[in-house]
Amino acid sequence: MADSTEIDPARLPQAIDALPGIDAVRRIAERVPTFLVGGVVRDLLMGEDGVDLDIAIEGDAEALSDIPGYEPERDELFRTGRLTVGDQVIDIAQTRAETYPRPGALPEVRPAPIAEDLARRDFTINAMAFPLSEGAELVDPHEGAEDLRAGRLRVLHERSFIDDPTRALRAARYAARFGFDLDPETARLLTEADLTIVSSDRVQNELRKIAAEVDPARALQLIVDWGVMPTLDTAAPGRVAEVTRLASTPQWAGWANRELAVELATVRPLPQIRELVAATPERPSESVKLAVPWDPSQLLVARALGAEWLDQYAEAWRHVHLEITGEDMIAAGIPEGPAIGHGLEAALSGKLDGELFGRDEELQIALAAARGEILED
Repeated sequence: MADSTEIDPARLPQAIDALPGIDAVRRIAERVPTFLVGGVVRDLLMGEDGVDLDIAIEGDAEALSDIPGYEPERDELFRTGRLTVGDQVIDIAQTRAETYPRPGALPEVRPAPIAEDLARRDFTINAMAFPLSEGAELVDPHEGAEDLRAGRLRVLHERSFIDDPTRALRAARYAARFGFDLDPETARLLTEADLTIVSSDRVQNELRKIAAEVDPARALQLIVDWGVMPTLDTAAPGRVAEVTRLASTPQWAGWANRELAVELATVRPLPQIRELVAATPERPSESVKLAVPWDPSQLLVARALGAEWLDQYAEAWRHVHLEITGEDMIAAGIPEGPAIGHGLEAALSGKLDGELFGRDEELQIALAAARGEILED
């Protein structure tokens, strides 16, 4: 979180000039009123680097049709097009107003000026805009910059959580990320959020965004503390914290998908994962047979729940491979069929358990096991 003294709108023009792709966006600003909006303004005010451009325009997007790199997207409800600048793709949205036909429903939208566009947003810190025009100043009708300085999360209107209950999950994500407190009135209104009237897809989408946070456990703990999602397992924050810690260790980093593991740990783990946790394999080969059928992210959840033997699997045993192949066994006289797989499995088990070394011993064990399989058949 930025220090309150660092929230200085006067520094925005210079920070905006340094944004990748901004020169191409300024070509759009020559045709229609164009604004940086929402999260990009918030993050620039906080001194964040690597922010994504979030662009809104007032007026008809038809005026942009001949701009190099711009493609209209007429089929999408909420977007007017995309601007491609090298490898960068920038979404260009038309400013709009929203009305909710009933609590929890998706909004009905219509084109509207920037002031109405900002008024429809979730929190004041996301309801700021900066025009891409000469001599422009921050557009901040809801005092979002002041809330940034105060470290405060505040909704824009009293029906905010009624209209869109998923904002309660978003509140936890932002409060955790920035270390902000809820405005007292926002905390009161939060109790009106009813996630049961929202589709599970929308809830999962918000939980997926939480999973991508640096500290997802903190956001989940807030959700538990606030009581806005009774179906969330109260043990989830602890599981997720351990998954997040393990995901950065050498054994697991770059192998298990951290975000997927966090999503899996957010819900009650499958009984089969509990079986992995309860397992006590005595030999490396037994460990490998148990672990191989599972996705690395599932294994990471099992490890977070206490299956410490999986560290060795992640670090070493999963990298063990035979020098021989099925073709070597066929060349030695074993016919194609299940016996090939049986022989290779026996050789790999021996190698994992330190009972054989080198290609010749691998082939010897594999052939013996395969011939035994054939005789048994």
